[in-house]
Amino acid sequence: MDKTYKGQVVSVRGSVVDAHFDEKMPPIHSLMWAGENGEVALEVADHLGNGLIRSIALTPTAGLGREDAVHTDGKSLQTPVSNSLLGRMFNVFGQPIDGEPPVENAEMRSIHRQPIALSQRITSDEVFETGIKAIDLMVPLERGGKAGLFGGAGVGKTVLITELIHNMVGKHKGVSIFCGIGERCREGEELYREMKDAGVLKNTAMVFGQMNESPGARFRVGHTALTMAEFFRDDQSQDVLLLIDNIFRFIQAGMELSGLMGRLPSRLGYQPTMATELAELEERISSTREASITSIQAVYIPADDLTDPAATHTFSHLSTSLVLSRKRASEGFYPAIDPLESRSMMLTPAIVGQRHYDVAREVRRTLASYEDLKDIIAMLGLEELSREDRKTVERARRLERFLTQPFFTTEHFTGQKGHLVDAEQTVNGCERILNDEFSETPESDLYMIGSLDEVKTS
Repeated sequence: MDKTYKGQVVSVRGSVVDAHFDEKMPPIHSLMWAGENGEVALEVADHLGNGLIRSIALTPTAGLGREDAVHTDGKSLQTPVSNSLLGRMFNVFGQPIDGEPPVENAEMRSIHRQPIALSQRITSDEVFETGIKAIDLMVPLERGGKAGLFGGAGVGKTVLITELIHNMVGKHKGVSIFCGIGERCREGEELYREMKDAGVLKNTAMVFGQMNESPGARFRVGHTALTMAEFFRDDQSQDVLLLIDNIFRFIQAGMELSGLMGRLPSRLGYQPTMATELAELEERISSTREASITSIQAVYIPADDLTDPAATHTFSHLSTSLVLSRKRASEGFYPAIDPLESRSMMLTPAIVGQRHYDVAREVRRTLASYEDLKDIIAMLGLEELSREDRKTVERARRLERFLTQPFFTTEHFTGQKGHLVDAEQTVNGCERILNDEFSETPESDLYMIGSLDEVKTS
């Protein structure tokens, strides 16, 4: 039988509320309701002793006063899970925010779940093919792994995310979960509309803890999305693509709450529990023998400082880092992935094969040499270079253009049909360019195409 705990509010400090219970205190993570009509949702965070508990608010605390009633049945925050989640948009409570009716006949599950046991996990050396040339060649993703997408505003993060969802649906027959942590409502609305227009929404569930919501909601929305992802992985045996934007805002929400809860700050003002909180979220992203959760996370780097604690703790969980370059975006190279800054633990001969590895290394070396020669070209001109250096520059410029790609999700903007290119075609194409097969072909013929079969031969 469910026990009802009753208490009263002792103090309210922003999003942190203390309450006193005369009898037994509710367990940690219990969802409580406070206020005259029980309109304020609270989650138990600490037991302070003598019947006093400290909680974080998941909804605004405006109007909540001392001695207001608090009640709970001791259960944690629950979210609905079912196939009806697809095509819908939810908040941290699993309530629809797309103006459609609530999900009916759905099972309710706690958002606080343990990661699957180590004995049930599989370590996969399988590459998650995206059909995007620059990713599959230079920074292959791990099936069931975690990739970080580093980039500022306007460099193509959202377009890349919608394209990955489109390719996942078209190729892997899986589902996608998009989790917006601290998203601007404009971004969320635009993404919803773009995905609807692109026809990928029917295979996607979206969960948002928006920027204007309390830090408690932003802190917990990732757990809600993960619970939905685990349902599709474990109950439906479907591969899941989990997209999180932005993991830094999850850390930031934890930092806000930590200060209000009176914890001593750690380095640079971050919460002392940051590593644990991030690990609680990240460790639930894993693969079983039946299906996998592959995660792509946008990561904001404060002040471009890669030694920032938020960045270093996030790095330790990732198997792939994709860096989007504003310079490449301004030159019209989309996707604007910087192959020299990006890295992947999957790019080894044992996983991708010796040929793929050799081609990727030679592409990276050619592009790096071109980068070094750019200063000389700017000052003295291309003519002053040696014949070998000129060849390197020609190859690099053709490779840069070949690694661009028209996307399915931008067809209605550009009028160019999207292309899905498998890794073998990409490796073949780059190898042929490195062997100077296309030295007589104009560079522009290699720009925004799929495989090299589309190049017009004279």
